[in-house]
Amino acid sequence: MVCGVNSKETSLQLVLPVIIISRKIPQNNCVLINKAKSAHLALPLKKHRGLEFHSSRWQLFELESSTYTYLLADTQTKEAVIIDPVLETIDRDLKFIHELGLNLIVAVNTHCHADHITSTGLMKKRLVGLKSAISKCSGASADIHLSEGDKITFGKQYLTVRETPGHTDGCVTLVLGDQSMAFTGDALLIRGCGRTDFQQGCAKTLYQSIHQKIFTLPDECLIYPAHDYLGRTVSTVGEERKFNPRLTKSLEEFVGIMNNLNLPKPKKIDISVPANLVCGVQDI
Repeated sequence: MVCGVNSKETSLQLVLPVIIISRKIPQNNCVLINKAKSAHLALPLKKHRGLEFHSSRWQLFELESSTYTYLLADTQTKEAVIIDPVLETIDRDLKFIHELGLNLIVAVNTHCHADHITSTGLMKKRLVGLKSAISKCSGASADIHLSEGDKITFGKQYLTVRETPGHTDGCVTLVLGDQSMAFTGDALLIRGCGRTDFQQGCAKTLYQSIHQKIFTLPDECLIYPAHDYLGRTVSTVGEERKFNPRLTKSLEEFVGIMNNLNLPKPKKIDISVPANLVCGVQDI
């Protein structure tokens, strides 16, 4: 429905820049290569659903809000998608995209962020043909409003939208076509989850979203969150289902935990939310 659909699986390059990495990767066949202040995760050639491909991964990290931005590219067509880009790092992100020779076609936000301003609006002004995307339930402006089951296609690859509200009404999880990885935004974090005390947050809804829409993915599905505050970069569905200290509780216990976090409100919420409702272009 969104940007076309093509379910044929081909090689995928997941491009992810990393500033901080300090977590043991859950797959034994991953190689961690340190590069000064950055790190490169490289997966060796392997069999995957009858296909052989080499997948390299880069994460871009924004330090102030501890936000991960993800860049996915089809290796054959060079079409690419960026997830949760941050205004302060737009120059870095565009330079990286240019260096790789990618054609960025969609910039998607997993929800209307409260801790930073998205760069999608400004990025559209600097990249001809780029489209912005966000959940239709977010109340935010965008070229593409996403709903359950929609597909964001780039080359011969695609992401499927799973609505995962609870942190906000407009949260979505983006699942790669072969279900090998999921970009969970602020819904599911590594050994945690998004808060539910502002922006239409609801602990019961979040618990149900994660258990019904994310924990039903294969155990080996890689989880890439929008944030981490302890230097962790990736988890799996199986790990989180087994070890997440909040989501291994009953619904009632989970609601009790979430209702008693007593967290301070995000420092930039008063400027970030209004800006993100208009694709991040307010007062720029």
